[in-house]
Amino acid sequence: MTTRTIRCTEAFGRTRPPRARPGLALLLAALLPGCSTMNSMLPSFGGPPSVPLGTPGNVTGFLGGVAAEEPRAAIVAREILSAGGSAVDAAVAGAFALSVTLPSRAGLGGGGACLVFSAGRREVEAVIFPAGARTELPPGTDRPAAVPMMARGLFLLHTRGGRLRFDQLVRPAEDLARFGTEISRVFADDLAAVAAPLLTDPNARRVFASPGGGPLRAGERLTQLDLGATLAQMRNGGVGELYQGPLSQRVAEASLLAGGGLTEADLRAGRAEASAPVRVAAGNDVVHFLPASADGGAGTATAFQAALAGSVPSTGGAPVGAQAGLVTLDPQGNAVACAFTMNNLFGTGRVLPEVGILLGAAPSGSVSPAPLAVALATNRELRGFRAASAGAGQQEAGAAAGGAMGAVLRRTPNADIFAAVPQPGRGLVISCPGYAPGSTASCTGVADPRGGGVAIGSFAR
Repeated sequence: MTTRTIRCTEAFGRTRPPRARPGLALLLAALLPGCSTMNSMLPSFGGPPSVPLGTPGNVTGFLGGVAAEEPRAAIVAREILSAGGSAVDAAVAGAFALSVTLPSRAGLGGGGACLVFSAGRREVEAVIFPAGARTELPPGTDRPAAVPMMARGLFLLHTRGGRLRFDQLVRPAEDLARFGTEISRVFADDLAAVAAPLLTDPNARRVFASPGGGPLRAGERLTQLDLGATLAQMRNGGVGELYQGPLSQRVAEASLLAGGGLTEADLRAGRAEASAPVRVAAGNDVVHFLPASADGGAGTATAFQAALAGSVPSTGGAPVGAQAGLVTLDPQGNAVACAFTMNNLFGTGRVLPEVGILLGAAPSGSVSPAPLAVALATNRELRGFRAASAGAGQQEAGAAAGGAMGAVLRRTPNADIFAAVPQPGRGLVISCPGYAPGSTASCTGVADPRGGGVAIGSFAR
């Protein structure tokens, strides 16, 4: 099996322009969706030391890297690294961007879970914010909505090593929603898969349908003005706006109209939490996984051990909802691996009128919680960063994240890391064989060539 990648220094040469343009960055990401060498995807920002923190160009040389399920979200996260943000900052901004560019799998109405490695504290922590289950449903609820946990979870993640202000990390997603973004291949494929039921909802149709009535296609422009206004309200007032106060009241009222049945009490009660991960020794390394209660039966650790032994890492099971992955690494060796979900593809399929949030699907008898599969490896003694992975692909998400991690620790060539991952599994990996931050020149990122994700970053030359 070969990956769909191009070594970007070969494609575009090694000359660094004096100033990188965002339009050029988007073009390069579209042209090179599987770029696996983080040394090359985009030109380094070589700004002077006077460039302030929070502005692209603040960091020169090695910026770190990003692997994400959707290209524009990856670029947002990479720009945060260039601006001096940490891996946590990049993950938060990238996740908010995914809620705009890939709302079929990651959105404010859904949830997720992350593993966070702090190089300074030499520890890994799990941040868990699943799309919440419901205990009571108001009359008229025909498509129970999950308690939306994405924003609250990202706020908790930010407290685990954020360097930039939280409002700076929301702004890129807000701009993408308000001014529009081109639809990526991966999102276009999701739209095409569920167009018939999705577009029966008038609010979803206003957002996701073309003027001709069919679903928007790759390359067409997606604008979400209501979602942009909601993100602006959270940027100015904090994510608490979504869980109490006027915005939560609007969400509850709109949810009742949309058949989701969310109440203000549901929103107030939603909680994200931090906990210790599961640890598995692997030679000189320790691999960390989400607690069993958080991975939703993904079996990521089991798949990892199978892959490490050279076996096929399938976790199997009945098809479940779709996921989106995101992995980040910064120059100091801090790293984050996240998986997000709406439980169903497009959640309930209902968009809240005048709010713009697509409601996630509540776990119930007919809807199973989608497995959340991530892994993060550190050195047992030095506690340096070794690798991080995230999986998607319904029931095989655990096989993708665990199998990729096993392949990386066996020093499998990048081109073959995902060769044993069964369909429909898709994976993302950032790996540093020499450990980060001590040997960042060894770091690479890889996106599964069968998906639409990218791996991008930059190194000093």
